Amino acid sequence: MPPEPVRSLYIHVPFCAHKCEYCAFYSAPPGGDQVQRYVAALVRELEWISDDCRPDTVFFGGGTPSLLTLAQWETVLGAMHRLGLAGPAEWTVECNPATVSADKARLLRDAGVNRISMGVQSFDGALLERLGRIHTRDQVFRSFDILRQAGFSNVNIDLMFAIPGQTLDVWRSTIAEALRLGTEHLSCYEVIYEDDTPLYEQLKAGQFDVDEDLTCTMYDELVDRLADAGFRQYEIANFARSVPGESPDAIPSRACRHNVGYWRGRDSYGLGPSASEYVRGLRARNWANTTLYCEQLERGRRAKEFAEALSPLARAGELAAFGLRMNAGWPFAEFRERTGFDLKTGWAEEIRNLCARGWGEVTDTAFRLTRSGLRFADTAAALMLRPEAPASENARPSAGSRIPLKAA
Repeated sequence: MPPEPVRSLYIHVPFCAHKCEYCAFYSAPPGGDQVQRYVAALVRELEWISDDCRPDTVFFGGGTPSLLTLAQWETVLGAMHRLGLAGPAEWTVECNPATVSADKARLLRDAGVNRISMGVQSFDGALLERLGRIHTRDQVFRSFDILRQAGFSNVNIDLMFAIPGQTLDVWRSTIAEALRLGTEHLSCYEVIYEDDTPLYEQLKAGQFDVDEDLTCTMYDELVDRLADAGFRQYEIANFARSVPGESPDAIPSRACRHNVGYWRGRDSYGLGPSASEYVRGLRARNWANTTLYCEQLERGRRAKEFAEALSPLARAGELAAFGLRMNAGWPFAEFRERTGFDLKTGWAEEIRNLCARGWGEVTDTAFRLTRSGLRFADTAAALMLRPEAPASENARPSAGSRIPLKAA
């Protein structure tokens, strides 16, 4: 009997008009015929996995997917419909406010895209410039209106805090403006200083300092203010607007189901340069090089930099770590069903350690991090991993950070 098809699909679009000062994700400016070549290679990769994929969730991340032209989007969307990959329950496309147009928004909505994630980061002009963003605050409001007019009723906005030069008052104003906008979902990330980024080099050079106390205060302000405004935090950095009648114990209906799938260990295909995937015990990652990616697909093979099989214990350790990102933590029965291991006994020492620090709490049915523990989820996650389990590329944890910069 053939295996059940994979139900999750991530597609990386590796092009950005300008590399942001904080960004360590693989991306590059478009040049020559490279975007067109990428689109053709992506269609080949879609064809490669189409017989084994019937996605419930699709996520186009970047880079800046909204940089693709109407014609390029038509090619990709047409291939997805032809191959039976269109029509998922949740279909997300990341957009930059500077690259949203009415025609593009209508094309995406008509094709079945029903969720937009817009990289706003800040409403403050000086901070946008500090981060290297190409959009203005006015473009945020215009793009949001365009998306609403095109029929998008589920829009996420990315925000950042602890930006160099950002005061608590400016952060409070940012939260207030986001709430007035009326978005359904907010993803709010602490700035993380990663190797090979301009911000990291500036920090090393002593051009600014990191104020840990201010960062904690900003995070507390975020959690409290959004709760008061009717948002439910369901993951370290993610908040969904409450829907009347929803159970407070269930994952919110407006949560990003695609990312919940990562944190809960769902199999997922990853297409495009640098994309990672995990399918039936095999983890793999594409080359983080668009030219090499295209060459491999043009030669009739997937552009894998590596593939490795994980032992059941290694995978269970990863899932134990990633699941703690979510406020609900891990229900013991669900963890056993997913992994075949007993979290309560197999990770008893780690659970006692986290509870002793005040970072974890155990109920009759689950283990989860406390509010203070969520700030140090990376440290908690490191305790749960098993030695043979390298860090997952999709989740991109950053050692020593409180809130990882971004999930896929």
